[in-house]
Amino acid sequence: MATLLAKAEDRVNKKIPSAKEFFMALFLPGLIASGTPNAYGEDTNQSNSSEYHIARAKYYEETAMNLSIKAREQEQLLEHYEEKSYLYGKRAQDLQAHTWALMRKYRRASMENLTKAADHRRIGSDLEKNNYFSSRQQEDELISN
Repeated sequence: MATLLAKAEDRVNKKIPSAKEFFMALFLPGLIASGTPNAYGEDTNQSNSSEYHIARAKYYEETAMNLSIKAREQEQLLEHYEEKSYLYGKRAQDLQAHTWALMRKYRRASMENLTKAADHRRIGSDLEKNNYFSSRQQEDELISN
């Protein structure tokens, strides 16, 4: 009985965090993280370089490939559920519907990632062209002077 009273007293005496402590606990990790490099190991101010966009395109292409593999697996599973629905009883239709929805979700996500990859490839190639022409123009100006 004494231990229950002690636990109750500990809960009552427990310090309630102040507004300042609450604010610091919520927002300080975000402030610290905002000054660090992003998940790709690059500074956020380098987003206008062609290498950055080509790396992003490769990332999106790899993600799209993984998603299409998952979609194919779900398609094979759906075929299995349709062929052997008698094995699953009442759950067969639910499993088929769920598997079909997942397959559709993975295909859609794969197409979106391919679109993003194409956009980043285009941006990267445009930046390469602009950098090539601007460096070429600077060389021509130096030669003419």
